[in-house]
Amino acid sequence: MLRSLVLVGLFFAGVHGIGQDTCVVFKSSPSTVPIVTNGAAAPILLSSDDWPGVQRAAADFAADVQRVTGVLPTLSNVTSSTAAAKKSKSIPIIVGTLGKSSLIAQVVNATKLDVSSIEGQWESFISREVKNPLPGIDSAYVVIGADKRGTIFALYDHSEQIGVSPWYWWADVPITKHSELFVDVNGCSHGSPTVKYRGIFLNDEQPALTNWALEKFTNGTSAAPLGSPFNHFFYTHLYELILRIKANYLWPAMWGSMFAVDDDQNQFLADYYGVVMGTSHQEPMMRSTPNEFSYLGNGTWNYETNADNINAYWRGGIERAKPFESVITVGMRGFGDLPLSESENINLLQGIVDTQSTILTDVMGADLASIPQIWTLYQEVEGYYDHGLKVPDYVTLLWTDDNWGNIRRFPTQPERKRAGGAGVYYHVDFVGPPRDYKWVTTSQLPKIYEQMSIAVDREATRVWVLNVGDLKPYEREIEFFINYGWNATRWSPDNLDSFISSWAQREFALTPSAAASVTDVVGNLTRFNTRRKPELLNSTTFSLINYREAERVLDGWTTLEQASTKIYNGLSATFKPAFFQLVHHPVTASANLAKMLVAGGINNLRASQARLSANQYADDVEKYFDEDYNIENQYHTLLDGKWDHMMDQTHVGYYYWQQPMANTMPPVTRLQAKKQVLAGVMRIAPEVTLDNFDTFGSRYIDVGSGGPSPFTFTVTSNASWVQLSQTKGSVTPSSPESRVFASVKDWSQLQDGTSSAALTFTAVASKQQPLVVSVIFTVTKHSVPSTFKGFVEGAGVISIEAAHSSRNTSVSGVAWKVLPRYGRTLSGITPWPHLGNNEANYTAGTGPSVEYDFYNFNSIGGSGNLTITTFVTPSFNAAGTDRPIGFAVQVDSQAPQALYFFPPAVPGGFPAAWGGNDGFAANNIISAVARVTGVTPGPHTLKVQTHIKRVGACKLTY
Repeated sequence: MLRSLVLVGLFFAGVHGIGQDTCVVFKSSPSTVPIVTNGAAAPILLSSDDWPGVQRAAADFAADVQRVTGVLPTLSNVTSSTAAAKKSKSIPIIVGTLGKSSLIAQVVNATKLDVSSIEGQWESFISREVKNPLPGIDSAYVVIGADKRGTIFALYDHSEQIGVSPWYWWADVPITKHSELFVDVNGCSHGSPTVKYRGIFLNDEQPALTNWALEKFTNGTSAAPLGSPFNHFFYTHLYELILRIKANYLWPAMWGSMFAVDDDQNQFLADYYGVVMGTSHQEPMMRSTPNEFSYLGNGTWNYETNADNINAYWRGGIERAKPFESVITVGMRGFGDLPLSESENINLLQGIVDTQSTILTDVMGADLASIPQIWTLYQEVEGYYDHGLKVPDYVTLLWTDDNWGNIRRFPTQPERKRAGGAGVYYHVDFVGPPRDYKWVTTSQLPKIYEQMSIAVDREATRVWVLNVGDLKPYEREIEFFINYGWNATRWSPDNLDSFISSWAQREFALTPSAAASVTDVVGNLTRFNTRRKPELLNSTTFSLINYREAERVLDGWTTLEQASTKIYNGLSATFKPAFFQLVHHPVTASANLAKMLVAGGINNLRASQARLSANQYADDVEKYFDEDYNIENQYHTLLDGKWDHMMDQTHVGYYYWQQPMANTMPPVTRLQAKKQVLAGVMRIAPEVTLDNFDTFGSRYIDVGSGGPSPFTFTVTSNASWVQLSQTKGSVTPSSPESRVFASVKDWSQLQDGTSSAALTFTAVASKQQPLVVSVIFTVTKHSVPSTFKGFVEGAGVISIEAAHSSRNTSVSGVAWKVLPRYGRTLSGITPWPHLGNNEANYTAGTGPSVEYDFYNFNSIGGSGNLTITTFVTPSFNAAGTDRPIGFAVQVDSQAPQALYFFPPAVPGGFPAAWGGNDGFAANNIISAVARVTGVTPGPHTLKVQTHIKRVGACKLTY
């Protein structure tokens, strides 16, 4: 539900730094140092021998101070002897890199400043006030990085805290204005990040990102050999963003591009800024394959027949990259991200890596173990590894997800001892079976957290790469992924909402209560879109006849859209563009798509029932189809067209897994409105059975028009216990439907068991005989002892959220933990901590358990048999094939049943049930089914027990 909102304008001093220790304040105190006060800014002093990337980040920081305060600090390269000449009334800020900046060396030597906490620590930094740091300077605020990016991150950390979002350009987040800025004398600090290399991959970048970049950076006519628009004008914007969010690594756009060929400044400027470059899992040795090989290579991409030319091609890539900081992809895949041919087997691939090692040694002139290298175990390559492929110990194993957010494998205990360590390649965007998904955000932060927290615990922390497609519209998910890799200790299942809340306060200057509303909006948006990716929805995804499912789905979208609209309308014009891009567009666009598809389903259903209202739903489909374009166009015309083309991605009318060439409207059917249907003027469509524990509390009977004749109707019942929402009404061609609800006036007046009533509908139309239709309304009353507390059968089922357990029992320090907002409904549960019980399994029936007390009235055919379905996340057997994932269920004192729900598959492959339009990936769920016998009506207890660690349950039904 939408909480009450208190929206404020540009000057609200909300949260600026997400998940960080704060050292920036906006009021002076005895324990602060001014950055800007009384209209004067502290001068920024550096050393000319520091890294170029530090110099330009310092210039960004100065510009950020001006963006916030209107005052631009001076920026000077000085020495210890000339620093005093730059002295002003303001205390200076001295910035530099340990071991690189002579100015910082002088400060450390002169003051004996303790830098042991960061010395030799990758990308760490400290900042604080230092007395008498240099001759003639009494005091300074000193910012020191352990290395190049340590200093850069320190500066951008301060920029974020003073009020400049990392997304100020890429999502048009307004600058939060302040007239005065101060820092605490103890400053800010950060040790080495959790993950060493934290990067993104621009992939599947056509049509949206490519078309946008063509317009904005090439005037539509690229000079690159293949017409790529991704030149240094584009990439410098991206490099800055990468560093502002504290990432450090990039796999560049590749499908129509050649990063180092398209613009010879691309690679140089990445290093200049401080970004580590790499290439994707299919592009070994710093070459943009297949494009670059097709353009510059000789022969075919077949190592068995063309090894010399391919080796020379690879050598050229390493020679070109030698001056720059890189993480080098090794191995080989076929053209177009396809497996090598069957003849190119494990032994050949082993030889390829040996040859690549020789090239690296020859060109780099360094010990192989000192050259960062990765081998991505993507699909069939994982199979090769499982079949015995030997990867050099110094090479990082990059494990992958299934392209749908479920990590396939984590390092085993022996693998964690490898010198090269391990990492993860993860997706929030994908092109491939069972369906592309690259239109709007569909990934839940709790799911990303759950998967990556396992990676942290199992030490897959050397390299993380996130496939981000077009970059937009995944801004929030990108930042969380990188933020978690920067410092995993900041986040837990219990505080993930605070990430969104802090993000909303930073981006939109909201009060905490209003930010909590945004948290709900984002949580519901990604929950709804993760049930089934929008690209996989069709007109009957959600049932049109059972449990009012489609109606409830639309109700959810309507409520969500209203909540987002209320926030949007309450914002000032300054903040609306950012909110539209980051929140409101995916909400309205997704809601509209859902309305369109469900309307198409109802249209076809009602046409089959000869109900004239089918035509109104056909009109609705057309209306929503037009609105889909209008929403897209609103995005493209935002801010004078700054983001024109960024929503070009087609998303309506998929015929198979690949994107459609055009959005096509769902098929609709129309009735001949001028002709009465054969069954008469009135059409009746009922729900007819009800019990006293049914959650709806009523059943409806639709009274519909069967043609051009208007009519009035009455409805009567032969039972006094029936409550009708209306007893008469009228139906016309312009208002062709009326819904009558039937319920029980007072259940206490009924006897236990089944009761029936006849509902008689009588239609009267001009010049026609009255039409009478009877409906049998059947209800069942059950009684439950007043002492029972638990879940009671209703409408023939018992449905329980996994988090709503009656009891939760730990074993050996491991218990089931709730993951809020995880999964398709409310939340999920998982055994916690990940590495509890020394990572050992439990014998079925002995592990940590959750219990659910339930009361049933029926069994299957009265046989005493029940079907128990536990809905679990589509988790792979990620601990290895010898430890299949599973759990046990037990009813009362019966023997526990172990459920191993993820079927075996060939190494590197997928089980058949994973794929297809209704498989594990598409549904984002696996139904783990147990069948139990001997369950009589009455109270019982279901126990769900940990068996193999890592299972995640979301919901249970019986």
